[in-house]
Amino acid sequence: MIELNRLRVFLGGTCNNSTWIDKLIPLLYCDYFNPVVKDWTPECQREELIQRSICDIVLYVITSEMEGVYSIAEAVDDSNKRPSKTILCVLEDGFSEAQKKSLKAVCKMITSNGSMFTNSLEDTANLINSRT
Repeated sequence: MIELNRLRVFLGGTCNNSTWIDKLIPLLYCDYFNPVVKDWTPECQREELIQRSICDIVLYVITSEMEGVYSIAEAVDDSNKRPSKTILCVLEDGFSEAQKKSLKAVCKMITSNGSMFTNSLEDTANLINSRT
């Protein structure tokens, strides 16, 4: 059950059997929307767009399990549209040096838009929990 006036976080980023969501949720002191579902439908996509717009924080966690880059595009988009409520967390383990260099450039772009960047789930949870 969602409490009124309680902080709510959109949990976006790498899916593809990544375990970051399961590790982050126990660290959070707030409500959240987890868009990961077994069967992705047009209704799920519509709900994701709604939640991105209404959540207090939009978080994108990028891990080396990612196969596509759409989550990075969403993070950049939200850093432009919702800079004060966007957080990008990049967990560098498993990325090549070239990928890390590219991701650091994305992080610089996002922070220059006024959004926040972290590189650990613990720092991410602390940043989010400091707003509750």
